[in-house]
Amino acid sequence: MTTVDPAPTHQATPPPMRLRELVFGAACAAAVRAAARLGVADALGDTPMTVEDLAAAVKTQPRTLRRLLRALSCQGVFTEHADGTFAHTEMSRLLREDDPQSLRYIALWCTEPWTWDVWPKLDEAVRSGRNVFEDVYDREFFAYLNEDAPESAYVFNRAMTTSSRQSAQDVADLLDLDGVSSVVDIGGGQGHVLASLLEKHPGLHGTLLDLPRVVENADPRLRPGGALAPRVRVVPGDCRADIPVRADLYIIKNILEWDDDSTRRALANVREAAPPGARVVVIENLVDDTPSMRFTTAMDLLLLLNVGGAKHTRQSMVDRLTDAGLVIGEIRPVNAYLHAFECTVPA
Repeated sequence: MTTVDPAPTHQATPPPMRLRELVFGAACAAAVRAAARLGVADALGDTPMTVEDLAAAVKTQPRTLRRLLRALSCQGVFTEHADGTFAHTEMSRLLREDDPQSLRYIALWCTEPWTWDVWPKLDEAVRSGRNVFEDVYDREFFAYLNEDAPESAYVFNRAMTTSSRQSAQDVADLLDLDGVSSVVDIGGGQGHVLASLLEKHPGLHGTLLDLPRVVENADPRLRPGGALAPRVRVVPGDCRADIPVRADLYIIKNILEWDDDSTRRALANVREAAPPGARVVVIENLVDDTPSMRFTTAMDLLLLLNVGGAKHTRQSMVDRLTDAGLVIGEIRPVNAYLHAFECTVPA
């Protein structure tokens, strides 16, 4: 089954105009990025503001800021009142850095400068079946990010932190840890999911495994002196090379998006490390059977362009887990954009 977002306004739009709107999608993305970089949402408080006052606050020209806000208001990002003032909408508030559900850094990440270089080559990626990033930049994506684009790497890290923090509690609420005394979060980033699980279950011990440059910035709660540190091991490593941890539960969230060989190696290492009867919970965005199809299918294409990876369908995820020798049980939604695959390691 495939589910797409409801779009009543698009249903009323004639196809020729709808297609025109689609091919100008870059303008919409660029407008969101501009608003985020200018800090428009942060400058706009609960009271509507004139363009002149907003322009003074964010140091822009009033006439051109009005044009930006007019374009965004058509998309539901900000709203213009009859007196010419502008106010927040539910979407524009998500561009505020201090909003609990802020998507500011995710909006910036999805529109970073390198994205504008690779999107026009999507036909080449579809034709060849491989990433085009290395053709454009003459190096692997993450090497470029960490060595040549420090500002983009910072945005990436903030975006991943935001996404992980916002979904961590959803994961903690979903998982029944009855009988589980140890958990390892594989490729767990800064450890927000692990921290949420440890806070909810005082008897639980956990391990955070990720690349050295990632775990050195682990959540302060997990580092020496942190509230959860006595129950935590932080292990630098690459799950595609080795997983030197035995535990009752292995969590793999949003990392099985590489090329197929990397995914196979990571799952094989889990299978080798885990004792018989251990649980393995894989949490991923899916490109089918989800209400967030427009977002996940777009991310799927971006993964093709930059690393040659892919988001999974329910069946492709099942196939990879089965091939790794895991026994699949229940498949459940975590929230509107994540699904959890409950697996066990056979005896």
